[in-house]
Amino acid sequence: MMRVRLHRLNLPLEHEFKIARGSMTVQRSLVVELEVDGITGFGESTENDYYGFSLDSMAGSIESCSEVIESYRFGSPEELWMRLHSLIPNDPFALSAIDLAAHDLFGKLAGRHTYDMLGLEWKDLPDSSYTIGIDNIDKMVAKLRERPDWRIYKIKLGTSHDVDIIRQLRNETQAIFRVDANCGWTVDETVANSFALKALGVEFIEQPLPADASVNEHRNVFRESALPIVADENCLIESDVEKCHGIFHGVNIKLCKCGGITPAVRMLRHARSLGMRTMVGCMVESSVGISAAAQLLPLLDYADLDGAELLAADVAVGVKVTNGVVRLGNHFGNGVAPLRSFQAVHDSGRSPADGRGA
Repeated sequence: MMRVRLHRLNLPLEHEFKIARGSMTVQRSLVVELEVDGITGFGESTENDYYGFSLDSMAGSIESCSEVIESYRFGSPEELWMRLHSLIPNDPFALSAIDLAAHDLFGKLAGRHTYDMLGLEWKDLPDSSYTIGIDNIDKMVAKLRERPDWRIYKIKLGTSHDVDIIRQLRNETQAIFRVDANCGWTVDETVANSFALKALGVEFIEQPLPADASVNEHRNVFRESALPIVADENCLIESDVEKCHGIFHGVNIKLCKCGGITPAVRMLRHARSLGMRTMVGCMVESSVGISAAAQLLPLLDYADLDGAELLAADVAVGVKVTNGVVRLGNHFGNGVAPLRSFQAVHDSGRSPADGRGA
């Protein structure tokens, strides 16, 4: 019998993190723990106002199908995902947390890493970028100087002086730059910025237009931009990959948005079959979530797996990202083990006798 426990975490950030549509200093996160015969697997999804998923909503979704999870005779994470997707099809964040935990558990029970269980090989892996959030230019320069040895930086943009930001940062390093406007630009801004940014050594632009921009607007950017355009907010679920083909050069898939490792693998393989570039990104999250996403590195052209690096302190160990190079940890599955009892950082609230936090 499988046992389910939920843990609510408050994850303080090293610096205030700003993007085009908001900022935060603490990330709230839900960790799902699945246990079979004393072996535990862990998965994580973070609270997200933009997509409308809170710790309460995710916990409610998981509790609504907890009997199905706990009565499941463990076959495969994919089989469990299919069962749960029919029960909570409108909560990919909750579904993802369960799916990540199931993959972690399944690998640990089998004594194999998740990437291996997926039929992948741990070779020819892309480095991760390190993200610098929006701030005044002096502070953004200071953040880059704090992490001087990364080979790739992802710069959040969406201000009135975006090109100036990149110009000042370029004075500090010859590293690869990628920029993410988080839906903050118009078509004209994107096209104009693309030429200036290409001259400054930027590799690609992530999601410059709002997700609800018209197909014609996306297509105009796709055709006229001097740089490749990678979809993020426009690529949430499996059916979005086909919609992005021909209007984006690549897709950035985030596990919590699509519903976990199970659908992400299908999305990445579909994108590759269409000749699109593939990327997996992350939220600001602990090593629980990052270690799961890292299992997909063999399928990627680009990676943005620095979420745990943005925290003041991590709550788990797993894969290690050192100046962008991702290395496996000492555990099978996704490689996750808590640094201390998650219960020690559990939000106040009810803790049922069966061990599931609210």
